[in-house]
Amino acid sequence: MVRTWTLFIIVLLFPLFAFSQQQSNRLASKKDSLRPGMTTSISFMLVNGSSEHKTYDISVVTSNPLIRPILAKDEFQIASQETSLYLVPVRIAAETPQGDYSVTLNITDRLNGISFTKVSSITVSGNRKLSLTALDSPEFIRAGETIRASFLLKNNGNVAENIVLESKNAIVDHDASILLAPNESKIINIHKPTLSEVGQNEFQNLNLSAYSKDNPKEIQSVYISTQVISVKPTSIDIYHRLPIAASLSFIGMKNMGVYHDGFQGEFYGKGTLDKENKNQIEFRAATHNPVELNTFTQYEEYFVNYRRDNFFVHLGDKTYSSSYLTEFARYGRGAEIRYDFNKISLGGFYNHPRFFKDIRDELNFYSAFKIRKESEVTVGYFYKIPEKEAFKSGNMGLDSEAHLPYTKGKFKVSKNINLSGEFSYSRMKKKEGAAYMMQADINFEKVTGNLLYMKATPEFAGYFTNTSTFSGNLQYRFSGKISILANYMQDARNFQRDTLFLAAPYRKYFQYGIQYQYLPNGSVMLNNGYQKYQDRLEPRQFDYYERFFRVSINQRIGIFQVNFEGQFGKTDNYLSGCNGNSSFYSANLSFEKFRTSFNLFGSYAITSRYKLQNQKQLYYGARLSSRFSDKTSLSIFYQNNYIPEEYFKDRNLFELLFHQQLFPGNELDFSGRYSLQRGQMGDKDFIFSIRYTWRPHVPVQKIAEYVSLSGNIRNLGIKRTEGIRLMLGSYLSVTDKEGNYIFKNVIPGNYFLEIDRSTTGIDDIPTVPFPTALALVNKENTFNFGLTTAAKIEGHIQLLEKENNQTGIEALPAKTERRKRESIVVEATSNDQTYRKICFIGDDFDFTYLSPGDWTVKIYRNGLDKRYKISTDRFQFTLQPAEIKKLNIHIVKQQIEIKYQQESLKVGYNEIKK
Repeated sequence: MVRTWTLFIIVLLFPLFAFSQQQSNRLASKKDSLRPGMTTSISFMLVNGSSEHKTYDISVVTSNPLIRPILAKDEFQIASQETSLYLVPVRIAAETPQGDYSVTLNITDRLNGISFTKVSSITVSGNRKLSLTALDSPEFIRAGETIRASFLLKNNGNVAENIVLESKNAIVDHDASILLAPNESKIINIHKPTLSEVGQNEFQNLNLSAYSKDNPKEIQSVYISTQVISVKPTSIDIYHRLPIAASLSFIGMKNMGVYHDGFQGEFYGKGTLDKENKNQIEFRAATHNPVELNTFTQYEEYFVNYRRDNFFVHLGDKTYSSSYLTEFARYGRGAEIRYDFNKISLGGFYNHPRFFKDIRDELNFYSAFKIRKESEVTVGYFYKIPEKEAFKSGNMGLDSEAHLPYTKGKFKVSKNINLSGEFSYSRMKKKEGAAYMMQADINFEKVTGNLLYMKATPEFAGYFTNTSTFSGNLQYRFSGKISILANYMQDARNFQRDTLFLAAPYRKYFQYGIQYQYLPNGSVMLNNGYQKYQDRLEPRQFDYYERFFRVSINQRIGIFQVNFEGQFGKTDNYLSGCNGNSSFYSANLSFEKFRTSFNLFGSYAITSRYKLQNQKQLYYGARLSSRFSDKTSLSIFYQNNYIPEEYFKDRNLFELLFHQQLFPGNELDFSGRYSLQRGQMGDKDFIFSIRYTWRPHVPVQKIAEYVSLSGNIRNLGIKRTEGIRLMLGSYLSVTDKEGNYIFKNVIPGNYFLEIDRSTTGIDDIPTVPFPTALALVNKENTFNFGLTTAAKIEGHIQLLEKENNQTGIEALPAKTERRKRESIVVEATSNDQTYRKICFIGDDFDFTYLSPGDWTVKIYRNGLDKRYKISTDRFQFTLQPAEIKKLNIHIVKQQIEIKYQQESLKVGYNEIKK
């Protein structure tokens, strides 16, 4: 006989009705992953193998109080030789932590008292959910006060969260990170002081961000906006004004043992002549320089230029340029004009050079044609008239006036490639020449570079003559940290620079290297290459060719920026005919502290570049720049010497600069310096200057008329409306006996009208929200409002608790209620006014200083436990002056209904005989 057991298990799922609860209708096993906040059933198999009918007393115990059996005690009957499935309904609280738990079934035989237990394991899955909500923030605040805002941060999940708090533009009044248990909430406050010197009303946006350290990608961010009302508003002007600076300087200079001094005046202005900013003008008048001209003093200059839409004209001194090949930069006195049509521009200039005596006059005319937005072709004609002495000396290679037609263009081939070039032809009586220039720029994701080539023939009569030059740089980025770089440069010879300046030494060099960014604030660069330097002056101080290897390290350490560099080279000295080594070591340290920037530098060299072999050189210096306040600043610089290659420029050895604003629009500057002038190697000159500057703003156009604001404050049951002070920006007004007020001679604009609360009763409140925004555009403006007595809302949050275990109504012990208090959010709104408070069950709350009128009070759950419901979550009423409205908010436990199946599940078997 083969006995086959056939097991039939029929599970009837019963509904568990609970407010706002998730429910599960599946049987749980120890492999289940249950969600917090749900209700489910745990199944146990009970077998009665005896010949008697059994009645069991059953009690249910869980390993965590947050997992609660809905029916803690029960009785269960099972017939003889029967197998039944017993279902234990349990509720898993939303704050139940992730983990493994057990449900224990204690079973006692009512007939003989024998007890046994059954245990089932369950697993509660993790649930991460943060919420951040703005609670309270001021709509308006006076400049100089502190903006304070509060937010509600809540952990709606069942996993303890280590939360990071950040604000981009405010100060968080808590630790940078806080720990929130499941279902725990916390009020976060932030603040930001405002400047009292705010010149006009402005909005300040504050934000708060929160994220879990274990889940940084899920960021909660909330913004609030507050309008800052200026208490010291900038005086708005009814005139459009042109900024002008008028200065008088006393300058003294000891030049090569000879002392000169004198006064120099300057008058400068730049701005627009109308409020639409269409008519732009700039002018300068600087009188004769009383000392020898250098880069530290202003040379004599007179000019004025005007621009409107597509038209531009300039009269007076300027650096005039026609093109790179014909006339690159020539300072002189003349006139320039240009007009831009839709795609064509026409222009030209006349120039009489001031610092190049070989050229008497210059004329230039051109037309530019715009092909596309960033592509353009220019055709021009340049006419050069030399002085008669230039014909005789032959320094310029000119035998007559020079005619130089030219064309140039720039073309955007693609978004990564730009090409430009120029061609020019020169013609004189006996000579003809030509020159051309080509340039390319590339900018790809990994490759960037620039290449330029220029050539001018021996007979070319432009800015360059009988020369060629090539320069270029290329960079390839392997990754975000590694780049390869290469640079090549060859200076042009035979160019016609103004005599105001000295030309730099002739240079030709090539270097290539690699840069490695080993830290976000640190990098190292290795370079190898060669360089040729040749003095352009006679007798020459240097003429050498050098092969070198250079190491550079840049690193930021805290507030310090440090740079170290070492160069090792082999030098061929053409002046001495000797070869030798040249080594350089330099260091630079800079930092900023106490509103002062410091820079310290030094270098040591052993070189074979100059007349002496293995010549030792030590250079060191420092710069200090301090801004004591917005009105006062000081700068001090010192350097012991300069390398010979820098002879072509003025070089400071010691410099002191002091600036002081005496009062608005009036400034005093003092400067003193020891320097080496251009071309000098050892003679030190002293220059000092005392400068007084006055900065008036000259009215050029009247843009507005004064307006007025008047009104009446109605008495709506208060003691008085006399003597109330009102503020409109920087304007003040006080009401008379009837409550009338007036503001006269007000500049048109947007204002906020405010009430000085110290001049009203403590419970007096306006009928409209204050401060109130007003746009004053008409000549006469009227604004009336009333004063009444403020109302108040008082309330209590009451928990209505019922206990009836026979009917399945759930109740918690009083101790549990006191240990964990549930909270709600109460919101009161009327028109544009909104107030919110977090209130706990059992507490009182109030809203004070409310305007009479229609109000709505709403109650939000704020994560209130799902076992509770709010009886009435909305109240609407009308507040009368001085009324105190009483509200009672009832929080009620929800009833959970449990339905039982009428009969037990039975399991039977049949014997099959063969």
